[in-house]
Amino acid sequence: MPTQVVILVVINLVSIMLSFWVVKSDKKNMQNISFALMALAIMLWVDFSFAGSSIGDVVYSEIFYKLNLASVSFALLAFYYFFVVYFLKQRDKHIILDRFILLSSLLVIYISIFTNGFNNGVVQKPWGMEAVQGDIIYVYNILAMILSLVVIYFGIKGYMSLNNKDRRGAKYLFIGVLIFILANVAFNIIVPSLFKTSEYQHLGDFSAVIFLGLTAYAIVRHRLFDIKLAIVRSVAYIFVLVSLACLYLDIVFIISGIFDRELASPGQIATGVVTSLILAFVFQPLKQFFDKVTNKIFYKDNYNTDDFFTRVNESLTTTTDLRNLLEQISHEIGNTLKSEQTFFYINTDQDHHVSAGTQHHRQLPKADADKLGELCGKSGDIVIASMLEPEDEVRRLLLSHRIELILPLVESNKIIGYLCLGDHRSNSGYTNRDVKALNAVSDEIAIAIQNALAVQEIREFNSTLQQRIENATKELRASNSILRQLDKTKDEFVGMASHQLRTPLTSVKGYISMVLEGDAGKVSDMQRKFLEEAFMSSERMVRLIDDFLNVSRIQNGKFIIDKHEVDLSKVVEQEIDSLSPSAKMRNLKFVYKPATDVPTINIDEGKIRQVIMNFADNALYYSHDNTEIAINLSVEDGDIVFTVKDTGIGVPISEQAQLFSKFYRASNARKQRPDGTGVGLYLAKKVIDAHGGKVIFFSIEGKGSMFGFRIPIDQKVESTTAS
Repeated sequence: MPTQVVILVVINLVSIMLSFWVVKSDKKNMQNISFALMALAIMLWVDFSFAGSSIGDVVYSEIFYKLNLASVSFALLAFYYFFVVYFLKQRDKHIILDRFILLSSLLVIYISIFTNGFNNGVVQKPWGMEAVQGDIIYVYNILAMILSLVVIYFGIKGYMSLNNKDRRGAKYLFIGVLIFILANVAFNIIVPSLFKTSEYQHLGDFSAVIFLGLTAYAIVRHRLFDIKLAIVRSVAYIFVLVSLACLYLDIVFIISGIFDRELASPGQIATGVVTSLILAFVFQPLKQFFDKVTNKIFYKDNYNTDDFFTRVNESLTTTTDLRNLLEQISHEIGNTLKSEQTFFYINTDQDHHVSAGTQHHRQLPKADADKLGELCGKSGDIVIASMLEPEDEVRRLLLSHRIELILPLVESNKIIGYLCLGDHRSNSGYTNRDVKALNAVSDEIAIAIQNALAVQEIREFNSTLQQRIENATKELRASNSILRQLDKTKDEFVGMASHQLRTPLTSVKGYISMVLEGDAGKVSDMQRKFLEEAFMSSERMVRLIDDFLNVSRIQNGKFIIDKHEVDLSKVVEQEIDSLSPSAKMRNLKFVYKPATDVPTINIDEGKIRQVIMNFADNALYYSHDNTEIAINLSVEDGDIVFTVKDTGIGVPISEQAQLFSKFYRASNARKQRPDGTGVGLYLAKKVIDAHGGKVIFFSIEGKGSMFGFRIPIDQKVESTTAS
């Protein structure tokens, strides 16, 4: 019995202290709260079992056994929520399972306390009181087994999904719970069912010592919870309480010596009032004093996280120079977290890297950094060397460079570098609080580094940009000089060739005309047909040469507009008549109704004829067979308007803006008429612009086009040079 009492006291003290410290470290964290509830439920489980078997009163023994059964269900429920839901984050997506676990646990608690279904009294045994199993104890056993199996299943599943760092802390916790559950199933369910005795149930209950011991080891060794500050505060409060107790005894002793023991109660009352006032007066200063003392002794590395975040953010905004930025952040983090060395390893472009930090920091070779990236993956989790297994390759690599903590810096799911911290100066190691602080600023640091890299890249680019511009300018000037010379040579050649070709073509055209007129004798129908084709071809060639000559004149500034009074309606009729044979040969038809109100106008007749001929000739070439070409001449708003409308191939909308450029032809026009030159529309626009008019153009690809011009009727008779 004394041994059982000692074990019971140990279980109670450890359970209460762990629960208090864990909740104190983070009061709002559901993982911490559920752990505290689980530890307290296990403590009550053991307490009620011990009280039920040890107490001599039958009534109280039965009550404690009922509470013991209820606390078992509550402990399993609390463990499910702590370990599976909050710690391993393995809560099943199907809410049915959660409801089953919750409802079955509540049902067991209700039946255990308020009915005799599980426990139907107690009987005296040589070793103590023993619970009499109720009629539906099998329901309790089944539900307890199911809940235990669910907890174990999800615990194993969640444990396998953890990374190596989290597994180390979870391993001892899970082993402790597993031993506790299996021991209680064995000694509280299986053994009583097979051997009809509860004599050995304490062996299952006291397995809580193993669970609590492994949990405490996981907390201390692997920092399962960051409870250091809570423990320090508890020590401070204990000192406060001891000091107050001693002070109270001293005050009572002194006052008791002054006042006679036989004095009436007012003296005793006054003593109590004075004592209370003194205690109330000295409590807060005394508490603050011991807070400072314990901080210096146990928590001398404490820092304010809000101030730390503020200082880091200020460092991130003071400079855009990468090396200065890394050095400033390294000094701030190193001074706050008390690291022996702090430095950054940052990857830049083209397999280069930058390393900067506190003075005399280690240099991380690129090969080791690349290997570290392969071993750590891309999770961005902080790695602490001392928490890794001795045979772990990452641990050996970090220790070889005297690195205790490494934080991968992740931007857009890509590791851009590492923050490396050496050993802690006080040899106390980095706490969970330190890890949380680094995680909180890691994203801002990564963004600032990316911005600094971008600025550095821009600076490097700007340093060579001027030279590149100067070199490119020299090349462009040389190219432009060559192009201008080539353009001048081309214009001279076009002008010379056009002049040289025009004279013989004029003679060819004249002789063909004479033969057609019978000057060389009678011409047969077939000969006439061939001669007419040759005559029209020579006419087209003359017009083409005239176009090239005009282009050359425009380039040389010698393109002269010589205006005189012209009847434009007759000009249009003459040009249509000259093209009618060609239209007939292509099964096309010109539709033209002469306007009666078109006045004479001062224009350059020859050049306007070229424009009319160009528009009509294009309509012939690009129209479909057996269609009509509509030609219109009218007066609108003080302008003479001429248009040629066809139903041909049209012009693609993406190419219409360049159509009137020199030597430009639309893609579908090049397929339809490969021998075109692309100067006709260019010259037409120049001629119309020289007359103060506007070119008319509208086209839909595949449905046809409309070309024409508007020329003001009020034209002065003068000769001008068009450019």
